[in-house]
Amino acid sequence: MGGVGLVLGAGGVVGQAYHAGVLAALENDLGWDPRDSEVIVGTSSGSITASLLRSGVPAAELAAWTVRAPLSTEGQLLQELFGDESPRFEPFRPRDLIRRPPSLPGRHMVQQALLRPWAFRPTTAALALLAPGRADVTEHLRPLREVEGEGWPERDLWVCAVRRRDGRRVVFGRPGSPHVPLSRAVAASCAVPGYFAPVLIEGHGYVDGGAHSPTNAAILWKRKLDLVIVVSPMSGPSGLPRDPYGTSRWHAGRLLRREARALRAQGTDVVVFQPGAAEQQLMGNDFMSNAHVAEILQATFLAAGAHAATPEVRQLFDR
Repeated sequence: MGGVGLVLGAGGVVGQAYHAGVLAALENDLGWDPRDSEVIVGTSSGSITASLLRSGVPAAELAAWTVRAPLSTEGQLLQELFGDESPRFEPFRPRDLIRRPPSLPGRHMVQQALLRPWAFRPTTAALALLAPGRADVTEHLRPLREVEGEGWPERDLWVCAVRRRDGRRVVFGRPGSPHVPLSRAVAASCAVPGYFAPVLIEGHGYVDGGAHSPTNAAILWKRKLDLVIVVSPMSGPSGLPRDPYGTSRWHAGRLLRREARALRAQGTDVVVFQPGAAEQQLMGNDFMSNAHVAEILQATFLAAGAHAATPEVRQLFDR
């Protein structure tokens, strides 16, 4: 089929700042407009960024909005949707997720494990069964209803979530998936297990698509694209982890490398952007904190620009 695919991974508030920095660098340094992507895959916070791109917001305006710089006419939609105040969230503490007893696996999840063991992911199932969080993510994403118009964008936008009853990934926006309003699909993709309440769609609860994979890049393998750009805020260097947060990044990186191999195996070039040590230090361990988003964006812009300037990456874009 050809073309360029863009994958925007999970990462919370700090992840959105990372997205903005990478995309602005690609737009500024390579002259590539992320809005021209043949298909955009969004998971969790990545689905918010993806929705805004498909609504016509340029990458430069996403970056300006993050650092509260003046917006151009094209970026006024951000002002109209979200106003002047950044959303505030409770700190994310992993220990809080396990203080309440999880749900027991139901019949559908057991069937999934027995009938399709090759597709069953125990980690995904465990996250899906965490006791529901108390915060309502749909309230935070209410402004996205204003960009829905008559339906989903004309160009492909795939939003990943996990169905709680069986732990299966569902890709909203892809042919054959349940038809729901865009804002509802994005809310489901952002419903961090144990932190936010699951989002009900057609009678089923859905949680964050990052429970299956922080990027879900491999769902593009059938598209046979020329190039896939993966922006993965939650992954990192492949060294041995030293703490729970490092373990999470190690796991995300391991899944990403496997997904990238699957894409390359069928002839698609893959370029990955993930935080280095400097960006990770700024991002910290509370991915819902907006305390350092401006610094994250600035560091990411410089690091992503340096990566994009390497001969290997520049050659792929020029081609």
